[in-house]
Amino acid sequence: MDALKKPNGANSSPLTPLGFIERAAIVYADSPSIIYNELTYTWADTFRRCLKLASSISLLSIKKSDVVSVLAPNIPATYELHFAITMTGAVINTINTRLDARTISVILKHNESKLVFVDHQLTHLIQEALSLLPDLCSHPHLVLIEDNGPASGSVSKLVKFINTYEAMVEAGDPGFKWVRPESDWDPMTLNYTSGTTSAPKGVVHSHRGTFMVAVDSLLEWGVPKQPVCLWTLPMFHANGWSYVWGMAAVGATNICLRKFDAAIIYSAIRTHHVTHMCGAPVVLNMLSNGEVLSHPVHIMTAGAPPPPAVLSRTESLGFDVTHGYGLTETGGLVVACSWKKEWNRLPVTERARLKARQGVRTIGMTAVDIVDPESGVSVTRDGLTQGEIVLRGACLMLGYLKDPESTAKCVKNGWFYTGDVGVMHADGYLEIKDRSKDVIISGGENLSSVEVESVLYLHPAVNEAAVVGRPDEFWGETPCAFVSLKEDWGKPAPTAEEIMLFCKGKLPGYMVPKTVVFMEDLPKTSTGKIQKFALREYTKKMGFAIKSRI
Repeated sequence: MDALKKPNGANSSPLTPLGFIERAAIVYADSPSIIYNELTYTWADTFRRCLKLASSISLLSIKKSDVVSVLAPNIPATYELHFAITMTGAVINTINTRLDARTISVILKHNESKLVFVDHQLTHLIQEALSLLPDLCSHPHLVLIEDNGPASGSVSKLVKFINTYEAMVEAGDPGFKWVRPESDWDPMTLNYTSGTTSAPKGVVHSHRGTFMVAVDSLLEWGVPKQPVCLWTLPMFHANGWSYVWGMAAVGATNICLRKFDAAIIYSAIRTHHVTHMCGAPVVLNMLSNGEVLSHPVHIMTAGAPPPPAVLSRTESLGFDVTHGYGLTETGGLVVACSWKKEWNRLPVTERARLKARQGVRTIGMTAVDIVDPESGVSVTRDGLTQGEIVLRGACLMLGYLKDPESTAKCVKNGWFYTGDVGVMHADGYLEIKDRSKDVIISGGENLSSVEVESVLYLHPAVNEAAVVGRPDEFWGETPCAFVSLKEDWGKPAPTAEEIMLFCKGKLPGYMVPKTVVFMEDLPKTSTGKIQKFALREYTKKMGFAIKSRI
């Protein structure tokens, strides 16, 4: 048997998700791959376009492991570039379109991008970003994405483009032999963290890891062949949680949206008979006050713990919500609240509470645990004892680009330390309680801001809520709630004391917010997560809390 342990050329081809589209062009050749406004492509069309584009990119002296960036919304070009760029052996870097010019310039300087594909509506942004690069820093070449028509009047005249997207597709070779990875560990993607707790870091993933998380995510969600996927999740967000590649594996119809709101989403669901979509809890909240669906729509949510009240409202409309957990460093979802049939017999509120938990490791993950961050010992499975969530599995990142120190801090003892605080329930399902920096310590008691937020979302007037610690001379810090109210709330707006009284009936006294601040909109990161660090800075300016009468 020992003689058979060595791999051979037939059984050791590197894993890569790029093969998904090659297969889709055969199995689903005449089926729609992308629909965008009046435009429709088939999978045969998309594969041919990707090959031609990859051919043109390779002629620009783009070499293996060079970084090629994309600054564009959820349009067909962004989907195609996920395949075309990596087919040349280059590494794709999708840039968050909501970032400011300064941050984009930092990213381009850090990753030394050789080429940037820029949407026609974002040319002024790239112009400003390039102007902020140091004089000695080499500037990347730019390609203009005109979006199925002539460039709009908003295109900056100061930016020099070497070509247009469609011209590169047109000029490319449909017979291009795409570059297969030489090793499983060849880098494939570079994504930047959202910077909710620190400066953004460049996360590098391999072909193997991307393949594993893409297949794993399809399996966990139970995605059938040829679904209709509505892209409400930004493709720049961890490459659409790996579903950019996964949807090619199952021959999906990808409905692309440049921008969306609740009305646009519901219209697309009706028009295209959408079956699947993804989105952060902010998308659930957007949909929760909408119309009852004529057919079930499966929606995967992740990115932040969704309040049970929002889950319950969304599901009452006909959405079948699956709750997952992952990070930029995992490339997609690696923990999911795998549903048990017997839970369907429980009351609605209990089902929502169970579904709000993050759940168990997906099939492709080796291990998930919650440990004491100092000793590394697993915490008691009682749903109360808090610890840090740690992960182990094939889809974890190769590391942070040019940052071995940060890599070493979070990858240790054979585990990836997430920085997320959670508990493990007796049934083996984990539940996030907070980011490690968001835990509030009041009078020596650790309290979860997520638990307090879940109660705030039960109030019928509350649209969004976030809780952080406010300095307190006696307790050290006390919970401070930031709340936005629903726009269509016709009744008199609740007062701060009414909000506190509402919480008092549902929480232990030390967890009840001692301060409530009303805002029109809560500050958010470019990926839609509430910026708690900004709220903490706000509380510092407020000064020490005054003892509440509540």
